[in-house]
Amino acid sequence: MDANKMKIVYVISERNGRSFWNRCGIAFVNADGSLNVKLESLPVNGEVQIRDYVPRDETSPGRFSGANDGFDARVA
Repeated sequence: MDANKMKIVYVISERNGRSFWNRCGIAFVNADGSLNVKLESLPVNGEVQIRDYVPRDETSPGRFSGANDGFDARVA
């Protein structure tokens, strides 16, 4: 799968003035620019954030410990 066509789906929860990004699925860009979205869970608020997939770099600082989704906390 071409990483340029893959996206990660998150639900963002606000608690105690902080934002928590939880991966809830994956999306793929079709040839016509539309998206196929596969959700593993449904957000309670009905809202999701779809971001480009960024391969995880084990040596990069600023990443969540144990995160396995390629999300960089510094971009949020």
